[in-house]
Order: sequence, then structure tokens, then C-alpha cells
Amino acid sequence: MRWYYPAGKDSETTVVPTLVWAHGGGFFSGGLDQPEAHDVARAPAQQGLPVVTVDYRLAPVPGLSWIRGGDVRPRGRFPLPVQDLLAAFRSVSSQSAGGVVLGGASAGACLAAAAALQALDMDSAPRGVILAYGFFHSSHTASREIQRRVRDHRRLTHSRLVLNAVNRNYAGTRAALNDRYAFPGGHELDGFPPTLMINADRDAMRASGDRFAAELLSAGVDVEQHTLPGTRHAFLNRPRLDAFTRAVDLMAEWSLTR
Repeated sequence: MRWYYPAGKDSETTVVPTLVWAHGGGFFSGGLDQPEAHDVARAPAQQGLPVVTVDYRLAPVPGLSWIRGGDVRPRGRFPLPVQDLLAAFRSVSSQSAGGVVLGGASAGACLAAAAALQALDMDSAPRGVILAYGFFHSSHTASREIQRRVRDHRRLTHSRLVLNAVNRNYAGTRAALNDRYAFPGGHELDGFPPTLMINADRDAMRASGDRFAAELLSAGVDVEQHTLPGTRHAFLNRPRLDAFTRAVDLMAEWSLTR
């Protein structure tokens, strides 16, 4: 866990929630130094929101589980990454007088939703959840409209075949694919915390994000949804983009009003 503290803020007089944040990377790549973790955390902290990024265990590289790649800790499939994020949530909750907002991007968004669901079932739900261009269902689909807007962007790596293979690699078993703590989409969501969802416009994974938002709304959840025009998947890994600034501003403003 890496902490980002607001500069010049008096923690004894200013009570705000802490954002616990999980990076993306298809469940098998990424870390605390990538922009989607480090820069995303630093920007809201500059606006007064404490942030904690979580170095959860990564799944094996799909099809190449024998590759270690210089890892300093064991890799692991579901449920280990969710357990790591849940452990971080509990630790930060014990230290944050303002409570905790759970969030993540891409695969990290799926982990954040799953950890929030498990915390809810344990009567310790976070104050809110932030989901950035995530996917929440075990099987990927895309409407013709989304396919048209994505066109050739990441045509291979974000194809339905590859994305479904990545999900199976993370889950490890057929039973895990259907586990609500692995992929919360399509399962019971009553009582889920208030949610901020930020989707990328031209993103194959947006279909799952739109569907999950609809499922949350159907369950009576308070959902604020934004789709940033013209954006591609993983724009939070590009701090120079206007969309990056727009997204982190939304995250900070929304969290500070919880």
C-alpha cells in the first residue's frame, strides 16, 4: 500500500474519506509506479483527498504461467487479488475517520466492485465506489454501435476472444467465473454503495460498464455515470490528456462530498 497525503491539510480538523485505488492491467500486469496508479493518486491528493494505492497480487501471465518476470511476490488468481484489496480497505478503514471510497480502473474497477460487494455482505460497506472504464461480467459482449466507435483500436488485444481468455485466466475455474465476488455483473446488487462510473467512449469494455451501471440503477443504487467523449480505454495512463484531468477532477469532487 502506498499513501498519498494532501499537502497542507490539517487531518485533525478536516475529516474527509480516503480513496483506496486499484490499477488496471488485465489482472496480470501493472503496479504502483504506472500512471494509472501513481499519477491518478497524486492528482486527487493535491485537491485534498487522501489516496492509498494497492499493490494486489497479479494473476499469472495468460498462457505463460511459468514466466516469473522478476516478481518479488507470488502471483495468484481469484480470490487472492480481491482479498488483497479487501485487506487494504479494512486497514485504511481503521485509520480513516472519514471512511473509505473504493475505486479502480479497468481490471482494478472489477476488483473494487467485487471488494465493495464482499464488504457489503460483511456489513462494512465503503462510503462509495469509483469505477473507471471497468468490466464487470465474466463474458464480454459489444453492441454494433460500440464496435463501430472502437473500430481498429486494440483490435487484437481487446477482441472478445482475448478479453474472455483474460477473464478465464484470472478466474482459474469455471465455478469462479460465475462467482459474484469475481465478476459482480449479473448478480444481486441490492444495497451496493453509491457509485461514480467513468467510461471511455471508444472502448470495447464499455458495454460491460454500461450494463453494470444499468444493473446498479435497477437495484436502486445511487449512480452518477459519465462517458468522456472521444476517449479510449486506459486514458488514465496518459496524464497529459484532457480526459485524465477531467476524470480525476470528477473523482476528487465526488469523493469529497461523500
